[in-house]
Amino acid sequence: MNIKSLLLGSAAALIAVSGARAADAVVVAEPEPAEYVKICDVYGSGYFFIPGTETCLRIGGYVRYDIGVGDVGSFDGAVTGDAQDGSANDTYRKKARFALKTWTGQETELGTLKTYTETRFNFQNSNNYFFDNEAGNTGASLNFAWIQLGGLRVGKDESAFNTFIGYAGNVIQDTLVPYGDFDTNVVQYYFDAGNGFSAVVSLEEGSGFRTIDSYVPNVVGGVKYTQGWGAITGVIAYDSNYEEVAGKVRLDVTVSQALSLWVMAGYGTDDNLNDPANVKDVFGRGYFKQWGGNWAVWGGGTYTINEKTRFNAQASADDAKNYALAANIEYDVVPGLTITAEVDYDHYGGFNDPASYTNVDWTNARQKDSVGGILRFQRSF
Repeated sequence: MNIKSLLLGSAAALIAVSGARAADAVVVAEPEPAEYVKICDVYGSGYFFIPGTETCLRIGGYVRYDIGVGDVGSFDGAVTGDAQDGSANDTYRKKARFALKTWTGQETELGTLKTYTETRFNFQNSNNYFFDNEAGNTGASLNFAWIQLGGLRVGKDESAFNTFIGYAGNVIQDTLVPYGDFDTNVVQYYFDAGNGFSAVVSLEEGSGFRTIDSYVPNVVGGVKYTQGWGAITGVIAYDSNYEEVAGKVRLDVTVSQALSLWVMAGYGTDDNLNDPANVKDVFGRGYFKQWGGNWAVWGGGTYTINEKTRFNAQASADDAKNYALAANIEYDVVPGLTITAEVDYDHYGGFNDPASYTNVDWTNARQKDSVGGILRFQRSF
């Protein structure tokens, strides 16, 4: 063996040993499979599977800014005391709102398990006729928080007296002549026959000073028939506090692809509501029969001008000679951003008979005729 062979052999041995040691020192871990968020399109757009579960979740909401001007009346304007001399000034009524919504859905052996929540945060000024125009945060409100399994729904909702029949059109101020109260806890059952017929039965608690005062709930029942031409819906409600009954019937007609019209009529008893002994509801209006007198009517429609622009209108009147008009133009600036300009008119006829309850002149405490308007910016997501 010569010197050259010895050197080459030694170098090869050193390389082999070094490689073995390097292999022993470096351990490459196997990558764990990544779990990506999966789209869930069973319940509509925007849902995704919560990782590791079979529950589909959607998160959404909107940011809104309203600018109201006009008479104080029952809507758009505001009044305040002048900072220097205390005299009454008309001013804007403004409201900024952030609403956060969540939806969930999951298929089970007992049917679809769903939830819905909506929480609202507002910063606004007052439009109270009797008080100064003070702006500030008004706190968070839980507007919806319900659980539904199959047709059974429990939790915080709005009354089926309004939700099942379809509220009252697409104007902003749709309650100038009111058509029922809203906030309530519910135990409801929905039935859908699948051929256009659907129904609801709802046990409700009410809210505010119209919350039920015993174990007897308010009860709402409704039926609906829907076809391509539109729908006809009826609801009837029992107010357990005052042992009164109210009902509404609504007809929706799809005239064309661009035009839809609707009309709704309501009637309610008020014998106990008009009893001066009922100190909680001195104006003759219960939880469901919010309109004045026994009867009320509402009507309106929506005309789609083009793919970005819609015109909405509503007219309403009741037995107490209250009547109102509202109309607006909605314009989608870009997808998700809508600007709405609305004009409102309200004629105040009065309550049923406030003079029988108090010596306050409620008729003169607010204007007979009020005109105002709202400019709304809303970003929905």
